Amino acid sequence: MNAPTENPVDIDRTDPEGEVVARAEAYRNWGRWGADDVLGTLNFIDAAKRVEAAALVREGVSISLAQSFDTDGPQKGWRRRTNPVHTMTDTGVDAERGNQGFPHGIGGADDVIAMPLQCSTQWDGHGHIFDHGFAWNGRRAGDVVTSEGDLVTGIEHAASIVVSRGVLLDVARHLAPDTAELPDGYAISAAELDACAAAEDVTIGRGDIVLVRTGRLARARREGWGEYAGGPSAGLSLTTAGWLHRSEIAAIATDTWGFEVRPNEFDVPSFQPLHQVVIPNIGLTIGEMWDLDALAESCVERGRWDFLLSAPPLPITGAVGSPINPVAIF
Repeated sequence: MNAPTENPVDIDRTDPEGEVVARAEAYRNWGRWGADDVLGTLNFIDAAKRVEAAALVREGVSISLAQSFDTDGPQKGWRRRTNPVHTMTDTGVDAERGNQGFPHGIGGADDVIAMPLQCSTQWDGHGHIFDHGFAWNGRRAGDVVTSEGDLVTGIEHAASIVVSRGVLLDVARHLAPDTAELPDGYAISAAELDACAAAEDVTIGRGDIVLVRTGRLARARREGWGEYAGGPSAGLSLTTAGWLHRSEIAAIATDTWGFEVRPNEFDVPSFQPLHQVVIPNIGLTIGEMWDLDALAESCVERGRWDFLLSAPPLPITGAVGSPINPVAIF
């Protein structure tokens, strides 16, 4: 069988099924870490990798890579995804009026938040996407995720794992230096990922967490959310699946809603084919809606594009995704 193409222009735009199947079979990691594995490519992060990453901290400068979690977000209700709803259950007004029932003048405030776990900056867990009814490591999807949650690969398993060397590939700045923003529908190729890394003089290594900046969030902030959630965007081409596999990165995240290019690269109905290859077959953890703008400016200022990255999910038992506040430290 011929290796799948890594040139986006060579995709058969009439055959999403065939293009997905070819990559799923070519890059499948099922059994690589044993039949009981729940971490996939996060297994590439080991103690030595964290020690390597910690050595990148020289100034103590930290940058949050999270978007806000509030009602002024991009979600518009697709598949019941809404923006967070934050409600106060105790307030300063209650304290002033003395109606909280506490002794000797003490008062307090409490609050609650209701939100989909993938409404803002987040990780996709291994139970988030299936391929022809199969989940990560060849398990039947119905045996993994039920109404009780992800019974096998829940996001809680990664809670102490996701601290590693982060590498920013500012593809937008590399390909469009005048605007530092890529046009909607631009499919980033494997060759362009390599060229961006070379231009930054940075090497991608096993266990790294790669962050790819397209500039889509910067435009949404300037022009309004518009179709940021679910609409057209630059992103990774389906043809990067081989690069994502052979690079042995632990995880990857972008500043877009869907990680891969949208619309997807076919002239017939298709939906998130790269997700279908990389999550259930490669076992790759994907992050979306990360804020990479301040990080990009910091990297340019310092002339270095790698850093310690701490981005653990919340240990929400049985969840197939998690909101996060990733922090890059220089």
